[in-house]
Amino acid sequence: MSGTLQLFLSAFLAATLVPVPSEAVLALLATADGADAVVLIGVATVGNTLGAIVNWALGRWCLHWQDHRFFPVKPATLVRATAWMERRGVWLLLLAWVPVVGDPLTFAAGVLRIRFVPFTLLVALSKGARYVVVFAITRWVVT
Repeated sequence: MSGTLQLFLSAFLAATLVPVPSEAVLALLATADGADAVVLIGVATVGNTLGAIVNWALGRWCLHWQDHRFFPVKPATLVRATAWMERRGVWLLLLAWVPVVGDPLTFAAGVLRIRFVPFTLLVALSKGARYVVVFAITRWVVT
């Protein structure tokens, strides 16, 4: 499996409540000679954003399963994230990159029926910025 495919999959899974360290995969690939920042950051951002879209869709259309054991968000976490987003608004999605907090926020955005385009743009912006920082720090430390 190629490095970029591994990066995509790790970024996607990391955004869908599966504890996968996509930043570590990006950092490892960033240390390779000739690492293309635009490609690596783009792949990680697209994968992570698509994973967040899965969370949004689950919140939007699958809430009726929330009482099942397999449901990915605990009821208390969902209540907190939804209340927080209702108070703070759509701009809170700029925190979608934050570990532990970001995934429930993207799910809550679906529950609150935040429109898809603003959701996607804000989430992609926040997640992309995180990957830019990870790539830049990795290259700075390695060189």
